[in-house]
Amino acid sequence: MPPDHLSATFSALADPTRRAILARLASGEASVKELMEPFEISPPAITKHLKVLERAGLITRGREAQWRPCKLEARPLHEVHDWIGQYRQFWEASFDRLEDHLRELQARDVPK
Repeated sequence: MPPDHLSATFSALADPTRRAILARLASGEASVKELMEPFEISPPAITKHLKVLERAGLITRGREAQWRPCKLEARPLHEVHDWIGQYRQFWEASFDRLEDHLRELQARDVPK
């Protein structure tokens, strides 16, 4: 995995096809063929998407006889969640200030 895990994860998540693959894997393991079915892309294209997800640590690919299952690895998503969570206090404070401002505006508009 690259030293900058967040950048690799965000880069992998930037593509809608890869996000759809992760959404499918959230319900359980799947083969490359199963992952390819909903898309109109070639086998080499799906393989490239899977390699990006694998390099970002978002999936692992196994081998069980003829079946090569792909599995979601949630740890990088948890790291993204934690990183975004650092900004929660900022967002909440911004919403609190907006709420205060709206109350002030409403209080001005109340006829006396």
